[in-house]
Parts: sequence; structure tokens; C-alpha cells
Amino acid sequence: MYNFSAGEILLVDKPYKWTSFDAVNKLRWHLRRLYNVKKFKVGHAGTLDPLATGLLVICTGKATKNIPNLTNDDKAYTGTFLLGKTTPCYDLEKPFDDIVYETAHITDALMNEVVQSFLGQQEQYPPIFSAKQIDGKRAYDLARAGKEVEMKPNIIEIKEFTIETTRFPEVDFYIKCSKGTYIRSIAHDFGQKLQSGATLIALNRVQSGDFKLENAKSVDEWIEIINTESQVIRSQSQMP
Repeated sequence: MYNFSAGEILLVDKPYKWTSFDAVNKLRWHLRRLYNVKKFKVGHAGTLDPLATGLLVICTGKATKNIPNLTNDDKAYTGTFLLGKTTPCYDLEKPFDDIVYETAHITDALMNEVVQSFLGQQEQYPPIFSAKQIDGKRAYDLARAGKEVEMKPNIIEIKEFTIETTRFPEVDFYIKCSKGTYIRSIAHDFGQKLQSGATLIALNRVQSGDFKLENAKSVDEWIEIINTESQVIRSQSQMP
């Protein structure tokens, strides 16, 4: 039995092309129906881009008070960079740029050297196509309107970074990092440090704090659990 009102932490495997809000809103709708209320507190502890999949930590009821602490947790990701090509948003949300960059000079030794250069604390510039707030507006809204966007750097920390290069020019990676790290920006900077270009073509969050993707359920599985709870509550209310 779950007590979503008293507060639960739901580990959700976010589907591809869903926003984090899509997942929260879907579950909130069913929870409102479960408790027959117009409002019900549901929130997530760390946004995932629509093109990313994987672990989304969602809190319900009184557990939403824990969201600030959970958001501060380190995150871990797996994914893939494509070398030699770039996009304006550093991932596949927009088409590839016309320029194709040289990759013939890129060796495993060079890539591993670049990987080591990312480890530790550093400044990182968020992508202009991001949800970063600038003067009260989202950076991606300003960028899509054709306005010049000046991004300020954040201090982040890369704690682990490993790569697998057997599918070159696609490079698979594992990264463990502090909150607020943009993996899209790492892809972009990775390409630049190789004197080439790179685009993030796949991203999967596998861990957030102590929570792991292997313990997550799909949105549909959580909905089934909520609906089962609803049936139990209705059965109990009909008991003499």
C-alpha cells in the first residue's frame, strides 16, 4: 500500500520526448482522481530534457518538501556523442549545422586526454537553448525569438567521466556530475577540445543521489499502481 498523500518518492523511467512536466502532470491527474480532490502536490527533483530518458525522481504530497534537498544530489548519465557534427542546441532537437568537422586526426589517446581535462570543478556555460532564466525569461524563448542571449557560467563538478570508442565517430560515455551540469554543453565542449565538433545524440539518466534507474517504474506502471490503490479504497468504503 502506498500513501501518496502523506508523501511518497516515485522513481519514474521518463519516456523519450516527454518533458518532465508531462510525467508529473500525468501522475498528478490520476492522483487527483484517486483522492477526489482538485489539487494535489506533485513535483520532480531535477529536470530531464525531452530528448533524454531515464530516472526522474517525483515526490507526492508532503514528500514534495524534500525536493530542494533531492535536487542537490549528484546525477549520473550514460549516452552518446556524435563527433564531426554540431547543432545550435548541442543535441538533436534542431537539425545539424551545414559544417562537417574533420575527425581523422582524433585518436583514442587524444580523446582520453580530453576526458581527463573535464574532471573536477570548472565553469560551464549552459546552452542558449535551455530553460535557464535570464531577466525572468527562459533562454530558449529568447533564442527562438532570434534575440541575442548572453549566458553566464555555472560552477559544476565532473566526478567521473569514462568513454567507449569502438563505434567511432559515435562515442559512448558515462558521467557522474554535480547538480546543474548540462551534458549537452559537455558534448559541445568535448568536440571543441578535440578541434572538431560534437553533438549529444542520446542521454539516459541512470542515477540521482542514492536512487537508481534499475529500481524505477514506467509512467504506465505507476498509473496501474495508483488505479489499484483506488480500487482498494473503494472496496474499503463499501465494507459494512
